[in-house]
Order: sequence, then C-alpha cells, then structure tokens
Amino acid sequence: MNFNTINETQFQFPGQVNLYKGKVRDVYNINNKYLVMVASDRISAFDHILPRAIPFKGQVLNGIATHFMELTKDLVPNWIMDTPDPNVTVGKLCEPIKLEMVIRGYLSGHAWRQYKDGHRMLCGVEMPDGMKESDKFPEPIITPATKADEGHDMDISREEILAQGIVDEKTWNKLEEYTRALYKFGHEKAMERGLILVDTKYEFGFHEGEIILMDEIHTPDSSRYFYADTYQDLQDKSVPQKQLSKEFVRQWLIEQGFMGLEGQTMPTMPDEFVKEISDRYIDLYEQITGKKFVRFDSDNRSAQIESRVKASLEKIGV
Repeated sequence: MNFNTINETQFQFPGQVNLYKGKVRDVYNINNKYLVMVASDRISAFDHILPRAIPFKGQVLNGIATHFMELTKDLVPNWIMDTPDPNVTVGKLCEPIKLEMVIRGYLSGHAWRQYKDGHRMLCGVEMPDGMKESDKFPEPIITPATKADEGHDMDISREEILAQGIVDEKTWNKLEEYTRALYKFGHEKAMERGLILVDTKYEFGFHEGEIILMDEIHTPDSSRYFYADTYQDLQDKSVPQKQLSKEFVRQWLIEQGFMGLEGQTMPTMPDEFVKEISDRYIDLYEQITGKKFVRFDSDNRSAQIESRVKASLEKIGV
C-alpha cells in the first residue's frame, strides 16, 4: 500500500501550551483557550494502539464528526469553530466531563458479551431476559463509562456517578437528555441512509458554564452500525449482523488470540487486512453522510496541515 498515513504529529503552533496524544488524536492546547485536534490514522482496539496506521481513517473520522456536529448544532451546542483541513478540527477548549455517555439501542458488543455470560444488569440498568444478540432493546439504555486517561474505561452506574460526585444530578439529567436526543437524531439519519445506529458514545465538557458536545460523534470508532435492509432477516435466522463498525477489527484480533490482556502478543496486520479496514471506513463515510469520499493524499501532508492550522488560528485571533 503506497498511501501516506498520518501516524503521529509534532507541530509547534502559535500560542501552543502543550500537546496531548490520545489513542487516535493529537490534541494541541492553544493559549488555554482553543484546541487543535488532529485526527491521525492510528487505530486502537481493546484500549491498545495497533502497530499499523490505516490510510484515510483520520480523514473519515474527522469528516463524519464534522458532518454530524454541523447537523446537530441547534440540538446540542458543540465545541467546533473551524475545520481547516480534512484531518483537523479547531474549537473551544472545554473542561472535560470524565464520562463517556454510552447509549445502546440494540444488544451488541460489550453488552452482548456481558449478557451471554449471564449478567442482566449493566451500569445499573436492567436488560430484559429472553433476548438474543443484536435484538432491539424496548428503549435505548444509557450505560456510562468512566473516561480513563490511560488504560481501560470502566462501566459505572448513574448512582455511582452521583455518589462519587463526578457530576451533580442536574448535570447528569442534562447529559442524559442530550445523549438521548443525539442518539434519536443519529438513528433517524442512519435509517434514511439504509443503516441502523446500534450503539454509540458521546463526550461532553463545560465551556463558560455551559455543557457542550466535544470530540467525535457517530463515527465508526465511537459507534456501531448494521445494514437496515438485511437486519430482520438475519435476526430471524439467528445469523450475525453485517456491521459497519470497528467490531470486525476486534473480532479479527480475538481470532488471533489477542484481547489486550496481560501476556498476550499483539498480532501484525497483513497488507490486505489494512486495506480492508481502510475500505470499510470509507464505505461507512459514504453510507452515513451520502457524500462521495475524496481521498486526500500527498507527500507533504504534514506541511499542509501546519500551514492550514496556522491560517485558521490567525483568523480567530491567535
């Protein structure tokens, strides 16, 4: 594969205070007022960064997140100010709320793994008996996780969140309201495109006392999608759903004997699997947005990003 990937960045922007490297994003603090978020082509699973970057993955993530932030900005306020490059978003610096607001409309992924092990409570929420994998819940359930700086995010209940003082009840109620509204919107938009938004997560923060939506939304890194046209037939036959999500990467790793546990060796992804991942990300972009994906590739991506970000920062007065 000859495409150039953005594996990591080391820019020095005007007003730069620090650089935080997440699993996928490189986040630059500008004057403790703004953030420059660069979506790299890194991919993570089981809270580990995989050795090989995926061509165009960052562009896909940034493009989908920007698409949905724009569509939902009147529903929930968000952090975005500018998107100067296909891999970059510039926005307001927020005080993060240390929670991932996970919402599940269907029994899949982590919830299914818990369910088949006999558990009927997840994050203090009861899951009905008699369900099979990928069945729709009577109502979407919110199953929060603590947001870890390193290592594994941990399931947590509403009661534990309030008891630990992570947020107060008024803030929790607003987070729940926003989470349900965003999921309802995302599910409806997905259905219009022939997809089902199975589950997803949202992250929020405070900006000048207001709760606002941060990070990415409805991307394949934060969400799981099924194909709507084959959903019921596959359920009736008890056949696994075809997914547009990162779950197939996790399944491949599991088949190679890796689940991120101590003593396990991370397998090396062959070229053909890296290409398959890239193609699946691009497929999701086109499916969910209805837009044709334009591959943005060049030998000087780093210089392009740097010049575009500097122009954006100058425009907002940095």
